[in-house]
Amino acid sequence: MKEGGASRAYRIQRWSQHARRDEEDIISIEEPLEIRVDGEAVAVTMRTPGHDEDLAAGFCLTEAIVSDPDDIARVEPCNRSTDDNIIDVITAGDKPDAVARARRTSFVASSCGICGKQSLDRIEQQAAPFETGTPTISQSIVAMLPESMRRQQTEFSRTGGLHSAALFNRDGHLIALREDIGRHNAVDKIIGHCLLQRRKLAQDTILLVSGRTSFEIVQKAAMGRIPIVAAISAPSSLAIDLAERLQMTLIGFLRDDQFNTYSGTDRITAAAAANRSSN
Repeated sequence: MKEGGASRAYRIQRWSQHARRDEEDIISIEEPLEIRVDGEAVAVTMRTPGHDEDLAAGFCLTEAIVSDPDDIARVEPCNRSTDDNIIDVITAGDKPDAVARARRTSFVASSCGICGKQSLDRIEQQAAPFETGTPTISQSIVAMLPESMRRQQTEFSRTGGLHSAALFNRDGHLIALREDIGRHNAVDKIIGHCLLQRRKLAQDTILLVSGRTSFEIVQKAAMGRIPIVAAISAPSSLAIDLAERLQMTLIGFLRDDQFNTYSGTDRITAAAAANRSSN
């Protein structure tokens, strides 16, 4: 086994119908990250190492511990340990109530970002509904986003084992992309990146995730004030229900120049289709 970044090389045996070969395979790393706020542990999540500061900052925003870049004084490895798997978010003010609300009561796995939450009421943060119909994005721009994301998935190309989250503006320009073994972690890394770069979490962006859309993906996007969420695969029923309540646009099965809209269809413009139908 070889160490290195977000992946490691393992010696494997590759089997086919008529042969067995010794080869090297590149595997995505999965390791725990303990997130602390002002020295107090609030979560342990299984993630792919890399952009850990973004992940911790994004987690704090999507869990309503912070709401603004000015709420964070700094993000740093725990100074009481040489362990690379502990990150401390130092807030600019005392937020004991928010920290208590966000504290996880059990282990958080890479495949499930809401394990340990006591109720859906505690999961669904106080995110205000979006303004209906804004912003708008053209059908043709939506259709081109998966290919744009795919070209930037460097670790997925090496391992085939990571999810991606990509943030685009309404013109289809890629703002940021993050990869992780957990879908929810990739989204937190995107939101945390914007937070630490002091980029305004504006309502003119679209989030694309590489897998399915769960309740928590929509909830995190809402907390990050991202009104449009798209996915390569299907949404869950809870994801659709939440998107409808918050007046968000939810897109699924975005592939091969086709997609479904499950809520917020009024944000998608289809001028070309309208022109064809009038001829």
